[in-house]
Amino acid sequence: MVDVDSALRASAYSGKKGRGSKGSDEKVSTELEPFDPSAHASKEKADAVSMWIVIVFGLSVAVGMRYLMMPTLDEAEQIMWLLPVLLVGLIQPLHRVVVPSRIYERFTGGNWFRASFLYLFTWLALSFALVNPPLADIAAPHLAGDIDIKSEPGIMDDTSFSKGTYQILISEDSVPITVGLAVRDNVDAANSTMTMRIYEMGEDDSLVLINGIVSQLASSSPSSPSTLFESVDDEEWMRGLKKNTLTGKYSGPKLAPNSQDIGMAWDICSGGCGPGTYVIEVVLVEADSRVPWATGQNTWSKEYTLSVLQAAS
Repeated sequence: MVDVDSALRASAYSGKKGRGSKGSDEKVSTELEPFDPSAHASKEKADAVSMWIVIVFGLSVAVGMRYLMMPTLDEAEQIMWLLPVLLVGLIQPLHRVVVPSRIYERFTGGNWFRASFLYLFTWLALSFALVNPPLADIAAPHLAGDIDIKSEPGIMDDTSFSKGTYQILISEDSVPITVGLAVRDNVDAANSTMTMRIYEMGEDDSLVLINGIVSQLASSSPSSPSTLFESVDDEEWMRGLKKNTLTGKYSGPKLAPNSQDIGMAWDICSGGCGPGTYVIEVVLVEADSRVPWATGQNTWSKEYTLSVLQAAS
């Protein structure tokens, strides 16, 4: 039997012997590498110079894209982000041209890696500031939550909305259909221009045809679209029929979740709509001095389809 103390002693002895047998002439170096203050200061100076070169380069690219490139375009295009990303390849040649050789020799692969990310973040940060209010505005007005319809007798609950198509099942030959929507913008939705046409596919006449400033279209007259929209309770919108299980209250219509949204609604069929396909074309245009495009406008458009189907009796 071997006790624990003897086993530990034997293990320690064998370890020392093994290390000595590998090379007794070799000694482990315990000396620290020499520290050269002048070389360290030179490296820090080179890193600082590189940082400012990259920051100025990123700022220049962002300003050039905003005031030179964007005024030549009609809308956002792929080149707006592709070109600045490709300019990462100019970082090392730019250093070779601008920086003296004695400083350039201090740069390593780690410097180019850090410089690339610093350039991208600098360009992105300034670009966000230059294209958004109050300096500029590239966001077009749009519908806050697509479209919705009011719940009416004869419209069954088995309705669905997907990818711009609203499928409506009716239990009668014709039912009144009220279409609602809400205009939203990051600056001033009321001053945008709206053009909307609603028609039944296969028919030449328009059921609804409007064109004008949103604030004028959504006037507060008794028969205005905004008055009709406000007369519809939140729980009456088909897509807004979602009740909170805790509070027992409806979540409100999905088409106007923000208080700044400008809601409007229209009765599209005076005598009721029968089975068929109805098309809703919406175009929103914003003209502002802060818009950087060549047209001076932000434009948004979308087409919706109401597919009204007769339910099987």
